[in-house]
Amino acid sequence: MKWLLAILGACGAGRMDPPAERASSIDVTPVTCEGLCVTRGAIAGQRITESTVRAIARSSRGDAALLAFRYLGPSAVTRELASGDARHQLGLKLHAQDGCNVVYVMWRSDKTKLDVSVKLNPGKHTHLECGAEGYTKVTGKTNPVPPLAGAHTLRAELTGDELTAWVDDRVAWRGELPSSARTLAGPSGFRTDNVEILLQQFSASPDASVTADCPTGSAVSD
Repeated sequence: MKWLLAILGACGAGRMDPPAERASSIDVTPVTCEGLCVTRGAIAGQRITESTVRAIARSSRGDAALLAFRYLGPSAVTRELASGDARHQLGLKLHAQDGCNVVYVMWRSDKTKLDVSVKLNPGKHTHLECGAEGYTKVTGKTNPVPPLAGAHTLRAELTGDELTAWVDDRVAWRGELPSSARTLAGPSGFRTDNVEILLQQFSASPDASVTADCPTGSAVSD
């Protein structure tokens, strides 16, 4: 029995406990159509049907955001990312400084999980300059997330180096970003890749003192 317990203990070594539940601490407010800058693709009413859509809340601090949506299925046309992957996903952007420097919290439909990554390319600002370079995937404590089908909310906030993400008001991911992410400063936003959704609400932490530029074309991240 002792040897069996030793083996089970060894197999469990290195496993990460799930994140503890906690309430969000940063207030977010709904972003109006006037305050939303769609940098790529289009939003038809409340529907997003194009394979690639990017948007930011121009007057936001970039430390918190919430996306409420109903997933309708994959987009009619599938577009590969710059990396060559044809992912079906949607997610939030925090401190979206530009197309080369941003924090992503992405909900993938193919693997039913959240992926958190920092894209950092100092001195580069446009997609033509950085492409798919500069990504660092961040490992954190996780809870299982449901399939994308149906209506959901995705929320994320960054306090210091710690990022917490909620799916349907339950903590789904929690961890620390690399210290290099402290250099990022920009608004909150969201992105969709190869999915169709009904956009019910996008909210961000407001900051009336700033109004981010609305880049288009080659300046937008893939």
